[in-house]
Amino acid sequence: MPPAPGDREARREDVSQAVWHVLADKGFSGLTLRAVATAMSASTGMLMHYFPTKRALIAHALDLLEKRTAERPRREPPTEGLATVRAMLLDILPLTADDTARNRIWVSSWDLALADDGLATDQSDRYIRLRSAIRPHFEAARSLGELPATADPEQLAATAVAFTHGLVVQALFDPGRFPEDVQIAMLDDLLASIALTQSDAGAGRPVPDQ
Repeated sequence: MPPAPGDREARREDVSQAVWHVLADKGFSGLTLRAVATAMSASTGMLMHYFPTKRALIAHALDLLEKRTAERPRREPPTEGLATVRAMLLDILPLTADDTARNRIWVSSWDLALADDGLATDQSDRYIRLRSAIRPHFEAARSLGELPATADPEQLAATAVAFTHGLVVQALFDPGRFPEDVQIAMLDDLLASIALTQSDAGAGRPVPDQ
């Protein structure tokens, strides 16, 4: 018998907390109705009212992960342009325990997305939104003279996202080789490499605010 509407809403947060607990502990490979039920001390039958299929459970987990990612604390960029780009990319990197845990969960979801056309489209859309969020700040950097007039903000946003997520994977698999200071230095090197050179600008190469 399904739960009453009031009970269903009251338990929704408990269910989400249990899903997040399983994700944080085991990633998507360990996300099952049984694992969530165990985390809640509930029955799998009860959870079937929320997730009639495994795909429904995965979709909810991805929505929850995206929501928690969006709500995480963010750095306040000191100035416009490349400084804002830098702050946004630092917020992605696994520089803290919470950031590392969240990135591990995201990476664990990729195998599922590659095997499901719908989930693959959703993941592609996330990348589109991320690039679209970063692109205006490259445009601002170009207007401020931090980038050459010929710079392509859309391509730079794609490059920055590809570099940052590649660095995420490296840092997750080899944290000893890619500790916090190395990740930050590599990101700063990337931004410096695409900024105006001294000969282009007629002055010292701009460096994003630290």
